Amino acid sequence: MIHSTEKPEKTLVQQEQTLFTGSEVLLKALAKEEVDVIFGYPGGAILPTYDEIYKLGINHILARHEQGAIHAAEGYARVTRKPGVCIVTSGPGATNVVTGIADAMMDSLPMVIITGQVGTKVIGTDAFQEADILGITMPITKHNFQIRSVDDIAQTVKEAFHIATSGRKGPVLIDLPKDVSQQKTVFRYDEPLHLPGYQPTLKPNKQQIRKVLEKLSEAKKPVVLAGAGVLHANASEELTQFIEQVKLPVVNTLLGLGSCPGNNQFHLGMAGMHGTYAANMALHETDLLINIGSRFDDRLTGVLEHFAPDATIVHIDIDPAEIGKNIAVDIPVVGDAKAALTLLLKGGQATKLHDEWREQTQKWKKDFPLWFRREEEVIKPQELIKKLYEHTGGEAIVTTDVGQHQMWAAQFFAFNKPDRWVTSGGLGTMGFGFPAAIGAQLANPDLPVLAITGDAGFQMTMQEMSILQELQLPVKIVIVNNASLGMVRQWQQLFHGERYSHSLFPLQPDFSKLAEAYEIKAIKVEQISKLDEAIGETLNHQGPVLLEVCVAKEENVYPMICPGQGHHCMEGVEPS
Repeated sequence: MIHSTEKPEKTLVQQEQTLFTGSEVLLKALAKEEVDVIFGYPGGAILPTYDEIYKLGINHILARHEQGAIHAAEGYARVTRKPGVCIVTSGPGATNVVTGIADAMMDSLPMVIITGQVGTKVIGTDAFQEADILGITMPITKHNFQIRSVDDIAQTVKEAFHIATSGRKGPVLIDLPKDVSQQKTVFRYDEPLHLPGYQPTLKPNKQQIRKVLEKLSEAKKPVVLAGAGVLHANASEELTQFIEQVKLPVVNTLLGLGSCPGNNQFHLGMAGMHGTYAANMALHETDLLINIGSRFDDRLTGVLEHFAPDATIVHIDIDPAEIGKNIAVDIPVVGDAKAALTLLLKGGQATKLHDEWREQTQKWKKDFPLWFRREEEVIKPQELIKKLYEHTGGEAIVTTDVGQHQMWAAQFFAFNKPDRWVTSGGLGTMGFGFPAAIGAQLANPDLPVLAITGDAGFQMTMQEMSILQELQLPVKIVIVNNASLGMVRQWQQLFHGERYSHSLFPLQPDFSKLAEAYEIKAIKVEQISKLDEAIGETLNHQGPVLLEVCVAKEENVYPMICPGQGHHCMEGVEPS
């Protein structure tokens, strides 16, 4: 008898019984979810997983601080609408991503965060680098899991991605004890999802949509308020078609910028505390407000008793908890923004009833544009933003930190396409802008990415320049340097008797030398006559650049709705 030296192929049953460690199962599950980049930072409890990352050669971006990792994952999620994935260790590794988790929760960003945890036998004993990350993150996650059995890893990952990306998107955390990551099991990813307690409503009620259309046909002063929900639903095209079909004025929230082209004739700009006069007056005078995907945040509404006082309020939102939370709603519509707009498009039509209103909103837009005063050789931050827009033709992804420069970017950079604007809205997180730009650049390597940041916020996460150095990512860092905590200084000037308590920076690091230490090209400009040249040199350079722009130190953001006021009470409106 002749015996073959070749080993027989495994039967299907034998193949299914191949055993994998928990860490292998985790990474195989991430591959099934088409994760193409992971942001993270290793440590003891998560080392078995990092060992498998090394073996498999997965695309992993090593941040220099866990906060940098999660903000980069947020930037990636905001541009792609895919879940940003962040892996960190237990204890301080987990607590260092709490700010980013809260930020993603407030701004409805799909995220899956995987934290290492101490072994199951010592959980609850204050073991080395133990933190109750489930308890800590329960209020700031859409859901969180702690895996106690290796057999549950694959299904937990599947559920986590489904929850993060469906309904109102948000962060989901998976806590993985070290011993569970080392145990072995078979890998199956074909088990059906069974989440009876989680069934988000996607299709809006058609009767409610009919009510909206009836009110629209009767209204004389209708306006659409478009929030980030339009972007999350990939409904920018439907929104633009709807406002052009019905010829409706539209205003944006801060996070909704780009949901309708900024250069669209019916677009009145951003509304709220630092919104345009036209947008805010439209909200104050309207008799029918159609809110699509905005949660009526306080920075948008001003004092509630003065908000849209004569309007019938329509609120279209995928999260029923938001409807009626801040503003009494006349016509609630629970559902996906894209589905709702598709139905509205079928019945919405222009009417002569709106003609006078459209003329009025356009007159406000023409008579009260955003403005600033030029000063000889002094760089005004508004002009810096305008020139960045002009030099890029608007074809750039813009990320920002929080404060004055964020508002100027929102005001003076017209976002004509969706998913080009990445900022921290609800939580207002300093240190967000620069690492978010890294995630955005990895998500879309073909577009220029401008990380517009303040001198203060940049110093919170500037160590992530190491990633630019390592990967030669062509992110352009634009530091709007006014030697202060700009928005804090503005409020101290206006409301605290010019008592600048710990908001001024008379001494600053040499940002150029910092950039050079990371082998990043540095440019500094202090005179308006040299600004165009500096911006051109920055954008034309193939690799990363740090552009420090020294701007007028006491410039304030206007227009402004002061605390306790409504949209009709704006300061600093000027032109006419």
